Amino acid sequence: MEKKAFLIGHTKSFMVNAIVVGLQKEDYEVISVAPYEKAIKEVEDKPSIYLLYLGDMTMDDVNLFKYLNEAIDTERFMLYLIGNRDELTLALNYIAKEKVQETYLRPLDVKLLAEHLDSVVEYSAVDESLRKKILIIDDDGTMLRMMKTWLSVKYHVYMASSGKIALSFLAQNPVDLILLDYEMPVMSGPEVLKEIRGNSKLKHTPVIFLTAKDDKESVMKVVNLKPEKYLLKSMPKEKLTGAIDDFLRSRK
Repeated sequence: MEKKAFLIGHTKSFMVNAIVVGLQKEDYEVISVAPYEKAIKEVEDKPSIYLLYLGDMTMDDVNLFKYLNEAIDTERFMLYLIGNRDELTLALNYIAKEKVQETYLRPLDVKLLAEHLDSVVEYSAVDESLRKKILIIDDDGTMLRMMKTWLSVKYHVYMASSGKIALSFLAQNPVDLILLDYEMPVMSGPEVLKEIRGNSKLKHTPVIFLTAKDDKESVMKVVNLKPEKYLLKSMPKEKLTGAIDDFLRSRK
């Protein structure tokens, strides 16, 4: 992936121009466009990194938010939002949180933004065949989509909404890591892990519980099944994804 970004915002805004200049200093090519659906669609060969600057936007821009919310599923871009708390709240009323790669509060640290984008560019250059494969098992569709959004920057991510679906998938598709919800209907996380550990082909696949349960009783119930870690769903994105990155690096 080239160091290119697609910046959506009022092009006469001082801050939009400051972001353009700041990213250009970090060797990014920035395509800047006004915050209107028509203007966005007219741009050909758009980069996959979209930056939406929310300053000066109002309820009149709701149609733009709705368009981006739908377009992200078909056009496959990574969306980053920049604004103050009120602006971010407004945008996230119409753009599903699980579809947003990251949010940044104003005033923006452009160097920090560039560092985050650099990691996206770096990982996109990795040979597809060398990317680690992660299966996320969770009955919560929102959680599935949000984790996929966060992790797809670096990994091949697959999703399963139940234990039975996951086990059918794993029978044909080996993965490098399983992220497993603890509480699920029909077949709970511990039951899924028991099936995995009892399968000769799957038993060595590392499993991390991704859960809202951190009580000692829940942990002790599955300690003999030897999950690699317990990660809380309530953890901040950086800490959660960082723990997954660290674990996979340790497996090399």
